[in-house]
Amino acid sequence: MLTSIVAAVVILSILIIVHEAGHFLVAKRLGVRVLRFSIGYPPRLWGIRFGESEYQIGATPLGGYVRMLGEEVGEEPRSEELATYIDELGHDLINAAHKHQSEVTGADSKLKVRTLHNDLAAQVQSLAEVGATEREVFGRDLKIDESIVLNRIRMKGSFDAARTSLCEDPPEGLLAQFHARAFPTQRLWKRFAIVLAGPFSNLIFAPFLLWIVFMYGVPILQPVVGQMQAGLPAAASGLKTGDRVISINGHPTNTWADFSATVKLSNGRPLQLEVERGSGAEASRMTILLRPVREEEKTIFGTKAEEWIIGVLPNGDETIKRDGPIVGAYHALIETGTVTSELVTGIASIISGAVPVRQALGGPIMIAQIAGRVAHEGFSDAAMFTVMLSIELGLINLLPVPMLDGGHLLFFVCEAVRGKPLALRHREMALQVGLFLLVVLMAFVIFNDIARIVQG
Repeated sequence: MLTSIVAAVVILSILIIVHEAGHFLVAKRLGVRVLRFSIGYPPRLWGIRFGESEYQIGATPLGGYVRMLGEEVGEEPRSEELATYIDELGHDLINAAHKHQSEVTGADSKLKVRTLHNDLAAQVQSLAEVGATEREVFGRDLKIDESIVLNRIRMKGSFDAARTSLCEDPPEGLLAQFHARAFPTQRLWKRFAIVLAGPFSNLIFAPFLLWIVFMYGVPILQPVVGQMQAGLPAAASGLKTGDRVISINGHPTNTWADFSATVKLSNGRPLQLEVERGSGAEASRMTILLRPVREEEKTIFGTKAEEWIIGVLPNGDETIKRDGPIVGAYHALIETGTVTSELVTGIASIISGAVPVRQALGGPIMIAQIAGRVAHEGFSDAAMFTVMLSIELGLINLLPVPMLDGGHLLFFVCEAVRGKPLALRHREMALQVGLFLLVVLMAFVIFNDIARIVQG
């Protein structure tokens, strides 16, 4: 059980980091100020500030977020948003002073001690006492918004008083800089790119991880006959457990996947199997003729579909197949496309009602069970499961549901069509409905997982 929990947390944490890193990197690249990058939700367990952003780990796992400046909905910054921005500028000033003074050798010790005080106002006062210039203390010219905060501290005598004053009567220069760095005031294409970057990162992470897996080595099932079902063509044809299928209708069969695909695509036509029986000096080859039959089989999405089968399972013999970088990249792209297509089909089946929701959806308990199983089976299996989850996370986040990335993208599409954003109250109502739906869905899948365990 512990292995399952740890495996699930590790796999989901990787996918969350990939997803949030997409938002984070594109936001930073486009000039938006990112306040916090968090893996997990509050309460905060650990954190560190580096540059303009704080990086933290929360006590509530299986989630994460990137908080950007002014991310709350609204046309104009609220006073609490401005207060947050001013606090961030204060941290910038302190960090700049710390960094510069740590780099200075032989600096005035009086200047060092007093300018590294935690209180910004005390630092400002120390500038006057020692007669130091701002460049001597901070190591660089201050930005417009930093200068506004520093000057207001000089006027008011304390940081708290300066912050209150700036929130009540913000100068145009401060507002202009806020709008330049805040998320809601960015051009539409920038906001669209930042939101899209999360699910897109999950989608492109899949082929990258698959590329590594294919170069590392993938266990491949050999086309060796295992258990056969009575009354079906394989058992009636003379095949025996342990027979290796060499070719079908003259075409080489290298893996069990090749064998299975040929049978399913036969459309009921007779198949001529060349098989090898025995090993070493006792090995012999023979030809066996059989005709597949069409029967209902359960798909990976829980539905039933008619397939051409012969009623045979593999015996489990495996070999490790390793690709070079170029071939591995090609196979990774093909496999990603196949998995994505299957998942899109599955999601569409759930939405259309073709697949019962209770049968198709699984929650964190199911993920933990599968994660624990694949963790014991090795790196390749765990990585393949991670790939599937990564693609699924990317696709689900693109659904046009408020609170998901797809919901925000839908807002942006409406804004592009209307020529202006949706009304604030409409956005807030949509987000509340989206939150309610997600809470209900999470409760449902957890209940569904528990029901599966109880029912055995």
